[in-house]
Amino acid sequence: MKNQPLGGNTMPRFGGPATMMRLPTADSAAGLDAAFIGVPLDIGTSNRPGARFGPRQIRAESSLIRPYNMATGAAPFDALQVADLGDVPINTYSLEKSLPIITAFYREVLGHGCRPLTLGGDHTIALPILRAVAERHGPVALIHVDAHADVNDDMFGERIAHGTPFRRAVEEGLLQGDKVWQIGLRGTGYAADDFDWPRRQGFTIVPAHEVWWQSLAPLMARVRTLVGTTPCYLSFDIDGIDPAYAGGTGTPEIGGLTVPQALEIVRGCRGLNLVGADLVEVSPPYDTSGNTALLAANLLYEMLCVMPGVPLR
Repeated sequence: MKNQPLGGNTMPRFGGPATMMRLPTADSAAGLDAAFIGVPLDIGTSNRPGARFGPRQIRAESSLIRPYNMATGAAPFDALQVADLGDVPINTYSLEKSLPIITAFYREVLGHGCRPLTLGGDHTIALPILRAVAERHGPVALIHVDAHADVNDDMFGERIAHGTPFRRAVEEGLLQGDKVWQIGLRGTGYAADDFDWPRRQGFTIVPAHEVWWQSLAPLMARVRTLVGTTPCYLSFDIDGIDPAYAGGTGTPEIGGLTVPQALEIVRGCRGLNLVGADLVEVSPPYDTSGNTALLAANLLYEMLCVMPGVPLR
């Protein structure tokens, strides 16, 4: 019997367990095909804090989501065993100590053949997760949705922060550079090299202004063709979406992607060998309506819907 989200006709949506989609909890990834995991860390942020509260708020808003995807026909809970593994017990005072804690947690999850879906937390967490993913799968392809490239060499002299994870990932050999896509980049910078450096690594850059008013379905068809069966990780910073739709984040930038474009990106991952995904940088203190967390919860559900093995009805 596969785990099912608690339905709104069984328990009012404002009641029941405070888990992702009100799924059962689990103490281990053993026997799970996919799992939701919170990483409540925001000590890598550079502007507005609060992403440590992201996992809890995303879970709260996820109570509105039903198990069947009416748009795509995906029925993830018909085929996959899914649970909420709770939060990684990071060290709230130390990035240096938190990173190996996160990597060890994901190493255990991946060791059971379970695909992690992560509720962030700031974008620093992508690095320790990718370390565990690459241990199991080797260097991976990456689809990175963000307003920022996150390839700074350092921030205030620190080499680990939410603006540096993909520079470190390249240096550590965690990524296949010619199979990395960065979508939604925009805003101001300190130098052209902010975007030119990833291009020199082989990354494909898709600035937001180049896809204004466009469907991203053709782009994702190209991504699927070039990535093929390579193990692929999806890292989605909520600030990739325009702050008109997702203002509850630490470093908002105008002129971003729309919600339909975000859905096209995630739904366009169907057919890829996704080995994990994350949704980061939701900051509830700046999300007074809850709309940003609600969007994040739905995008995480959509990520589950495109995991390998999910049937379409």
